Amino acid sequence: MGAGALCPFCEIALGKCAGRTSSILFQDDELLAFEDRSPSGSKHYLVVPVEHIKNINSLRGDEHALLVERMLKLGESLLRKDAPGAESYKFGFHRPPYNSVSHLHLHCIAMPFKSWWGAVKYKSLGCLGGWITAEEVLRSLSSSTKSS
Repeated sequence: MGAGALCPFCEIALGKCAGRTSSILFQDDELLAFEDRSPSGSKHYLVVPVEHIKNINSLRGDEHALLVERMLKLGESLLRKDAPGAESYKFGFHRPPYNSVSHLHLHCIAMPFKSWWGAVKYKSLGCLGGWITAEEVLRSLSSSTKSS
């Protein structure tokens, strides 16, 4: 990014979000949650850290495991409150190069998908990337701290 340019999610965290999101659902010093502007389910929220972390490949160790756990708990809490009748919930991240914004963001989706595209967009492509669940990220962070 050029000098002075902020990513869209950093702008939202700083309150410079005109036209970027319709609703901030939660904000504190560490996390921000808001509605996805192109929802794939009846409810589709994004939970992002206020600190700019590029993507899941930037996550390291126990500190980030705690951050991802907190992101997941917030997303679960919001969906259970706002979509209690959903058939299920989906929580995860797009792996690079499939992430649309280079700022870590957890997708929290009340199922079912609104269209067939959601089933494609939120699918793991194995070693090619694509989607990874929040639980898989937490397991990966846990195993990386044990091998250190």
